[in-house]
Amino acid sequence: MIKIIDLRKGKDSDVFEELSSRNQIEHKEVLGKVEKIVENVRSKKDEALLEYTATFDKVTFTADGLRVTEDEIEMAYGEIDNQLIEVIKRARDNIKSFHDKQKEKSWFTFEDKGVILGQVYTALDTVGVYVPGGTAPYPSSVLMNIVPAKVAGVRRVIMCTPPGKDARVNPAILVAAKEAGADEIYKVGGAQAVAALAFGTETIPKVDKIVGPGNIYVAMAKRAVYGYCDIDMIAGPSEIAIIADETANPRFAAADLLSQAEHDAMASSVLVTTSENIAKKVQKQLQIQIETLDRKEIAQKSIRDYGAIIIVDALEDAIGVVNKIAPEHLEICTKAPFDILGDIKNAGAIFLGNYSSEPLGDYFAGPNHVLPTSGTARFFSPLNLSDFVKKSSVISYSKNALRKVWKDVVLFAKSEGLDAHANAIKIRFENEA
Repeated sequence: MIKIIDLRKGKDSDVFEELSSRNQIEHKEVLGKVEKIVENVRSKKDEALLEYTATFDKVTFTADGLRVTEDEIEMAYGEIDNQLIEVIKRARDNIKSFHDKQKEKSWFTFEDKGVILGQVYTALDTVGVYVPGGTAPYPSSVLMNIVPAKVAGVRRVIMCTPPGKDARVNPAILVAAKEAGADEIYKVGGAQAVAALAFGTETIPKVDKIVGPGNIYVAMAKRAVYGYCDIDMIAGPSEIAIIADETANPRFAAADLLSQAEHDAMASSVLVTTSENIAKKVQKQLQIQIETLDRKEIAQKSIRDYGAIIIVDALEDAIGVVNKIAPEHLEICTKAPFDILGDIKNAGAIFLGNYSSEPLGDYFAGPNHVLPTSGTARFFSPLNLSDFVKKSSVISYSKNALRKVWKDVVLFAKSEGLDAHANAIKIRFENEA
């Protein structure tokens, strides 16, 4: 059963330490294994990829079999429901529309006469997208990672995903990848896929950045290759927090808490409420609804170990709790949710009102569902267009413009003991000193 923690009348609790402790996993053993995989793929390339695919995925390929063919993609369309295909297309369009609004333009300013300054935006050339396999396919993750890359102007998007025991990729994954605009798809998963994208092999091209979720091995591999290429973030288990007052619907709140609890036994689901009545009703609803879930055991463990219902005196206190947790997802189920939106400083995605259920953001609304976890919403943002572009500064001085400031620059360079810097400026006016 989920615990109820009463923080009214100045009471304190170690709830924050308990919730954050789920991320204090011993990664050293995993990191050691991952580093060996990464180095092996870096040196042996396709040979290592094929060995790991046979070992971990129980599938034997030749190098030519790693890439998904157009025939396989075409076949996938016939293997899933037409209604799902249409939903994938509508979700793609929503995601594209939202991310279109994030586009930034290169700009220039004309300062003093002869001085032009500016900033130029350039899309990354090649991006790798990792899509997990396992028992449940995630076509939504395909859309959320590939669509923004294409909107940003990325020329080449390479997707890697592990094959099933039948040596094929889930058809919903392939359809989503095609609709999102993937340029190449490879049947390779795990840390070895991340290494292949980071360093390149005879078959898989080297990329500029790797995005996409995965298990602990994928996360540690992304950490290991960071610096050789860019990565999006190191994502942890899913999280949801809900701020609720007496107007919240307990059935809705419980259902939304469980929507994250079913993801992972280490997922965190927290309700922060000003109403003891709501707290008790949500607790009861959790007990009722959890019995109906296919992933009941996972949800039960998550709710028991990393769930909490926190009772506070006022909404101001609820806001303080949430800003301290810095959740991946935050729902505000209060009488006037927009009134407190401006007070929320730390949250990956914010859902306002009783009918803005968190799964809406997971699949369909348009904002990205790749969000900061483990308290990193304090300083990280959702995946967005800026993750797929880089900025270059532009500086242009005419001779007359430089003449006005060259002595200042020389003085600055000399103060740092860099004579060559000073000389590079001074040499242009050696007859004017």
